[in-house]
Amino acid sequence: MPVLRVVVLWHQHQPFYKDLVTGEYRLPWVRLHALKDYYGMVKLLEEFPDVHQTFNLVPSLITQIQDYAEGLAHDPFLQVAARPAKELTTQERRFALQYLFQANAEHLIGRYPRYAELWDRFQSTGASPERAERYFQPQDFTDLQVLSQLAWFDEFFLQEPEIAELVRKGRGYSLEDQNFVINRQQDLIGKVLPAHLEAAKAGRIEISTSPFYHPILPLVCDTNAGAISTPGLPLPQNRFRHPEDACEQLRRGLDLHEKVFGLRPQGVWPSEGSVSEEVLAIAAGLGVQWMATDEGILSRSLGMSFMRDGRGCLPDASAEKLYTIHRYENAQTRMHLVFRDHAISDLIGFVYSRMPPSEAAVHLIRNIKESAQPVLDKGMDAVVPIILDGENAWEYYPESGREFLRRFYDALQADRSMEALTVSEAIARQKNFNPLPSLTPGSWIHANFNVWIGAPEDNKSWDYLYHARNFFAPASQHISEDQRKLALEELLIAEGSDWNWWYGPEHHSANDREFDELYRKHLSNVYQALGGTPPDYLAQPIIAGAARPSFMPQTHYIHPCITGQKIRYFEWLGAAHYTADRRSAAMHGKVFLLDAIYAGIDEKNVYGRMDFAEQVPQGEFEIVVNLESWVEDSNRARRALRLNVEAQGGRISSWRISDNGDALANQESAVVLAKNFEFNIALALLYALPQGSSADSSNPAATKIRLRFSVWQTRLPVDALPVEGWMELQLLPEEELIALAH
Repeated sequence: MPVLRVVVLWHQHQPFYKDLVTGEYRLPWVRLHALKDYYGMVKLLEEFPDVHQTFNLVPSLITQIQDYAEGLAHDPFLQVAARPAKELTTQERRFALQYLFQANAEHLIGRYPRYAELWDRFQSTGASPERAERYFQPQDFTDLQVLSQLAWFDEFFLQEPEIAELVRKGRGYSLEDQNFVINRQQDLIGKVLPAHLEAAKAGRIEISTSPFYHPILPLVCDTNAGAISTPGLPLPQNRFRHPEDACEQLRRGLDLHEKVFGLRPQGVWPSEGSVSEEVLAIAAGLGVQWMATDEGILSRSLGMSFMRDGRGCLPDASAEKLYTIHRYENAQTRMHLVFRDHAISDLIGFVYSRMPPSEAAVHLIRNIKESAQPVLDKGMDAVVPIILDGENAWEYYPESGREFLRRFYDALQADRSMEALTVSEAIARQKNFNPLPSLTPGSWIHANFNVWIGAPEDNKSWDYLYHARNFFAPASQHISEDQRKLALEELLIAEGSDWNWWYGPEHHSANDREFDELYRKHLSNVYQALGGTPPDYLAQPIIAGAARPSFMPQTHYIHPCITGQKIRYFEWLGAAHYTADRRSAAMHGKVFLLDAIYAGIDEKNVYGRMDFAEQVPQGEFEIVVNLESWVEDSNRARRALRLNVEAQGGRISSWRISDNGDALANQESAVVLAKNFEFNIALALLYALPQGSSADSSNPAATKIRLRFSVWQTRLPVDALPVEGWMELQLLPEEELIALAH
């Protein structure tokens, strides 16, 4: 009887936020996720002894967790949360208002009524720390300091009597309460790594690793790999090629895991699933037995399309290739490879958070079974790899997604036709491996490296790294060993993937500037450690120094939750986006209201998002989105709609969708204005039928949608994107959008 093996790998990662010279942590996310996610994800498996999983812990995350557990982390965010409210300086009060609300508004802030009350008060001032400060009294700050920490406590920690009592108290916290919440954090974070060790010893989990500071190994080996995955991609002026650094990053990761957990890892999730044949050879030389990456890499390596049907299932031949374990053999290199099911993994990451947990778990189990059925029907065992971020997704689920996970794990454990195994367990039980003689380089995102190289900002960061690396080689010969080690450490940190994640057009967050400053600080530290002077250009922001491309087309279907909170950037990954160019001196002081627009489709809806350059205008204003559906070779739009939104004080007062002035029913639409503006409208309202769905040649399917966003004040347009023309979305099946991206 063939067996369905479900291999779940949770990837736990945060960037390296520590400045090695000052010892300061520039952002608090390691601490907060260590409180909220890492312990509970492993602890939960004690309830399901037959569910085995793999946890990938990035080594630089481990060292940061150790800092917090040992009380060595210099965290200014924690210091502000700990200071008595009456002693906060003006600068610290504003710092608290700016950063202590950086949490999911619905599931973290909204869970605590007093926290939500303070959030609403802050939002009513336009989310301006300077304006909001006058409306917050010392007791308000104390409550904010306490609740902004409790909101990140793991569900298991919240059950502890003293913590549960603080939650029940709800408001009016004392300095004693505040001190308890702050001081308890070190003890709770100290549970994280021992919990993983205990679970590994019990056989519930396998712990895998990544290269130490999370670099994109193929690009560290050779930045020209970017043009192999994407022919014609603009490359940095200087070719960075240091496979010895890639080897050092991976060796250090393996060594740290062996030191912390007492066992050398058998497997590696390479940073961002980035692989190449050169990387496989390095890993095999270090004794790595398996690596994991994305199905897009397998698709390109085999020259086989992985197009799914309406149920989300692959054709039989594709399913046979994906749902197994592969063995790469080339020259002296041998490596087992598993390729993540991109679709199922993304359902957990981006879709199920918006469904009732019971329905989501049932859908997931059914999806896994239906996907693997073609393989099982041929009498072969099937391996379905589900690999995704093990921390960020849970902010969007109620109570960190624990009910969903419990229902999923319970169904896995109860179904005797399925086995939930670690990667190494699945390899040990596999009878036949699919031979893979070659591997196309790429990452989990579009099976290329374009997020980290190719854009002007990305390439500039690589050139800066190149010059620092070249300075290191001769200068390190004439300094002390301690100086040499510090300089090398800073270089390896700067090779990490996280810096270039935020450069270029693809991703932006409230902390873009902090990431840019920290990256340049690490490079500056290299020169200083070597007794040199950092180049002047490291004093200038990389973000401001290069214009971002103005337009990027849609590359994947998107399914965003319409919240207006500007923090769910992963949900807009793959959307078309247009970025305003505000750097032109020819604009002569024009006030810009808009920063960027995003749009995309899925099977049923068109989604739009508009980001403001600074804050949402507080006076009266109007947002207008023009939408048109077009048929190929037509000289007029099939349908032209106008989304009209009236706003005042940063909130929507009314909105409507109209066709030539006539209002339309909009029950299936959503429109939200908060930190940004977001909407969704049913494609059916635009008569935008999917291509190929109409058999009537006299009524051909629409082939594209055009959008234009504008802001009006006193009945005059004051800003618009695109500045000229329209943003266009191609009405294509998702597999064709993906193919175009490649």
